[in-house]
Amino acid sequence: MFAEKGKKYKTHPIDPDPKYDNVVVAKFINHIMKDGKKSLARRILYNSFDIIKKDTKGDPVETFEQALNNVMPKKEVRSKRVGGATYQVPYDVDKKRGMSLAMRWILDAARSKSGSAMEKRLADEILEASQKQGSAIKKKENMERMAEANRAFAFLAK
Repeated sequence: MFAEKGKKYKTHPIDPDPKYDNVVVAKFINHIMKDGKKSLARRILYNSFDIIKKDTKGDPVETFEQALNNVMPKKEVRSKRVGGATYQVPYDVDKKRGMSLAMRWILDAARSKSGSAMEKRLADEILEASQKQGSAIKKKENMERMAEANRAFAFLAK
């Protein structure tokens, strides 16, 4: 039932999305999707990409991947209990988890805004993240700042 220590779970391969033939875009569509409504999630993302294309006059997928790379954290803190005390121990973030966190933060930032359609909010957040601005970047900086502040407990990481 549970993986033994050190063993990884098998992951399902994700098919690339039909329009851009990109696996990362397909993964982000899956993050957007709620209640199994994949066609709605695709429409939201593709309309956001159209807005980005109109604003930047460039490739929206490149802008999106740049935004993900900018938001992806290098370090994170995890709680570790040692001798009755709980410490915030900094750990390196592996690429897969970093990508997942970046997607989640961009989406959360877009969902937390109000006043316009989801396509517009998502496009704005992706554009801001690609320019190293916005709520998702703030979230990343806060996490890395916390990891830096707790560097003294790095020896507890195993």
